[in-house]
Amino acid sequence: MKTWYHSWRAALRIARRDAWRSKGRSFLVLSMIALPILGVSAFDLTLRSAELSTQEQLDRTLGQADAQIADPGFGGDPLYQNPEADSYTPVADHKNGPWPDGPGDISKAVPAGATVLEDTTGVGKLRTTHGLLQTEIRELKAADPIADGIMRLNEGRFPERAGEVAATSHFLEVSGLRVGSELTARGLGNVYRIVGAYELPDSLETDQVNALPGAFLAPLDKALQADGLPGSNPSTTQLVRVPGGFTWNMVKEANTHGVLVTSRAVALNPPADADVPLYQQDDQQRYAESAVANATELAAIGTIVGLAMLEICLLAGPAFAVGARRSRRQLGLVGANGGDRRHIRAIVLGGGLVIGVASAVIGTALGLGLTYVLRPVLEDYLGQRFGGFDIRPLELLGIALLAVLTGLLAAIVPAVTASRQTVLASLTGRRGVRGSSRVLPVLGLIAVALGAVIALYGSTMTDQFAIVAGGSAIAELGVVALTPALVGLFGRLGRWLPLSPRLALRDAVRNRGRTAPAVAAVLAAVAGTVAVSTYAASSDAQNRAAYEPQLPRGAVSVMIDEEGGRDVPAVRTAVQKNLPVDLRADVDRISVGKPSCSMYGGDDGCGRYELVVPKAQQCPLWSTGPDDPSEKFSKAERRKLAKDWRCEQDTVYGGVEAGVLIGDTTLLKILGIKDPGAEKALADGRVVSFDKRNVNAAGKIDILLITDTEAAETARGKGLPLPGAVKSIPAHQVKGNPNAYGLAVIMTPATAKAAGISTVPLGAYYSSSVLPSDTQKQKLDAELAKTGSQVNLHIESGFTSENSIVLLALTVFAGLVTIGAAGIATGLAQADAEADLKTLAAVGAPARVRRTLSGFQCAVVAAMGVLLGSAAGVLPAIGLRLTERRGELKWYQQSLDEGWGVVTAPYVPVVIPWATLAALLIAVPLGAAILAALVTRSHRTLGRRAAT
Repeated sequence: MKTWYHSWRAALRIARRDAWRSKGRSFLVLSMIALPILGVSAFDLTLRSAELSTQEQLDRTLGQADAQIADPGFGGDPLYQNPEADSYTPVADHKNGPWPDGPGDISKAVPAGATVLEDTTGVGKLRTTHGLLQTEIRELKAADPIADGIMRLNEGRFPERAGEVAATSHFLEVSGLRVGSELTARGLGNVYRIVGAYELPDSLETDQVNALPGAFLAPLDKALQADGLPGSNPSTTQLVRVPGGFTWNMVKEANTHGVLVTSRAVALNPPADADVPLYQQDDQQRYAESAVANATELAAIGTIVGLAMLEICLLAGPAFAVGARRSRRQLGLVGANGGDRRHIRAIVLGGGLVIGVASAVIGTALGLGLTYVLRPVLEDYLGQRFGGFDIRPLELLGIALLAVLTGLLAAIVPAVTASRQTVLASLTGRRGVRGSSRVLPVLGLIAVALGAVIALYGSTMTDQFAIVAGGSAIAELGVVALTPALVGLFGRLGRWLPLSPRLALRDAVRNRGRTAPAVAAVLAAVAGTVAVSTYAASSDAQNRAAYEPQLPRGAVSVMIDEEGGRDVPAVRTAVQKNLPVDLRADVDRISVGKPSCSMYGGDDGCGRYELVVPKAQQCPLWSTGPDDPSEKFSKAERRKLAKDWRCEQDTVYGGVEAGVLIGDTTLLKILGIKDPGAEKALADGRVVSFDKRNVNAAGKIDILLITDTEAAETARGKGLPLPGAVKSIPAHQVKGNPNAYGLAVIMTPATAKAAGISTVPLGAYYSSSVLPSDTQKQKLDAELAKTGSQVNLHIESGFTSENSIVLLALTVFAGLVTIGAAGIATGLAQADAEADLKTLAAVGAPARVRRTLSGFQCAVVAAMGVLLGSAAGVLPAIGLRLTERRGELKWYQQSLDEGWGVVTAPYVPVVIPWATLAALLIAVPLGAAILAALVTRSHRTLGRRAAT
């Protein structure tokens, strides 16, 4: 008795033999399906392997300790924490008082009988073969069993004596040192021997040096303080091993001493939410992941997977149709020997199943192999070691089944088409004439209209991107459904074309079953490319308009805000020596207090300064004091004041406090300030102002020198005048509001000295007509590193688009998909038109006709797909940009209502990437045509009459 099993077994055997017989076509379809499976399976393996378990993460953080105790800086005040120790807050309510600050005593939280290993971390500037490198210094007895797992030794050993250190492999690579080299630090005379190289599994690119406790940081701090330099700012934690583990009750007990505890036992077995005091606070509740967010993420993943499957099916479907066309005599013999339509469908579907299974096996195997082989490369790229090669069989099986499903879906339409042919048509090679279905175009029109309405609603009535994207996706699927009908409309152009393109176009229209899927595949790829390209080009235009250069293009600035400018002369010379600069303007800064103080003050004996804005020129919305001044204005008044010149947003001054620089007229030339009055003002001992709010009615600028910063902040909070000495200097206000690149005031050194204002060297500005090369930059970096100072170097290169490589990659991707789909359709056309080509050869057609016809067949498919895809891709990008414009306008109106000082309306342009469209519309179809013509055989092949 014959059952469905036997029929399917025979169908699969026939499909397998046919796939093996047509190796080129089979390899093409297999590659289409297997490559995405390879990528997805490799991504799954990489993600799962990089995702550490709780135990693995604890081993890298705690080593073999049971807990880590840290001081959060609450001065010992009791606190609440969550089990993960990544969220905490003081127990006391400090809303109406000062927040607790200061060090606590972590030793009070160590349980009795515990074993403690101290872990101290600081920073220092270590000498390398190139100069100095800011490096993390960690004092931890890494050879202790408690620390096992925190550091992974690569070479040598960990330090055992005070004069020995180990360093991370990345530090050795960057510094040019090696195991056995000597290491010193700036300001410290001690010499250390590097005895080992290690890595931090969670951070492979960290520059760190390991020493024994007390061997490095304490001597370094003592030496730096003796030289008046800032210290290493060390912080200490304790790794604790406790018999029985560090329980949650012990954690809560330690919290009463104001310390934070990361416990292994608690992380592996967290307490119930009801037992966590932090979660009982009104303002510290635990929020679980939103179900809506999860649903949105799943919907996005499902949409991407669905579109990818659709793209593969559209590309592979014509290839299966090629096989069905070439095997139509074999299928006809099956029908002649008693097989019915379901057997024909089974054979063609069997081809999809065979290719799908082969793609699943090969793609998954290659994904496993490549991930395993490339694991070190992936770890270096991600900057951390994997926990283990984590294989999830069910996930890989699901990915493999996706390949099988894709193969079956791609073969459905060819299977149905082949089963509808009569036995006579299959055996003789004739094809019946079937009318086009009207259902699909109607559904396509409905989908286009519905998607357009949804996208229009989303872009004009809401601020939700998802609505616009969803509507655009529906409309694009509608256009895909309309593709057969649209292909028919293109056929009307044939009457105006020469012979070869007319034949190609009419052949494409007559055989929509193979043309439409290929056109739809090109359409889908091009639509996505054009949508992303349009959005990226529009964002680039917006970012270019919003870009605020710090200097004129090509100009260079270098500044040092430490040690009273001791290294400034050397840095000025290094820049002028290594970069192609023209003019140089040396600049100084105002110093209040000790010369070694930073421009922002902060330490004892260090002050700062401010520009005094006259009361009448202060923005009423920004008045200082205990109350919010904007509350006393109505919404209409706030909108009016937001456009007041006094309430313009302050410029963010790059590199100099309050925007005051000590320089000369050369600085004006470098900045491009063309004002003869400004040059004369500097020569006459006046300051040059670029902000009219700072110039008082007497034509002067007042500079307040604050020596007691704490008293000044207290007075500011109470709305009282700030204490300090005021220096009044005549000023020249530059007219025309030129771009001063963040500067508010320029004065000469002589003017500052005459006013009793102390200055220290800060740096220099340079003009340049060309941008420096990478080699010149590297040489300069090496020179600057020798100074050991923190140098702020800026080379203004103008706005640089980050999307150019993205646009190029998208264009190449769309081009490859277009050529591939057009090539598949051309191969099918040649298979179908073999008899016609033989007839052309028999009647004496030139040899070039075959090449020309093949090239135009490929170009027709590519051109139709690119044209439809470009139209379908521009619309969603425009909708998304309109949605963004609505959102920014809404925020702009709100800022006016609140009086935030935003006076510039948002600029959200829609820019069409004409270069990308030109490449897609012209270059890609032309390239596809030329490629198809070159790979097509042009010799004549005459047909032979079959023997009777």
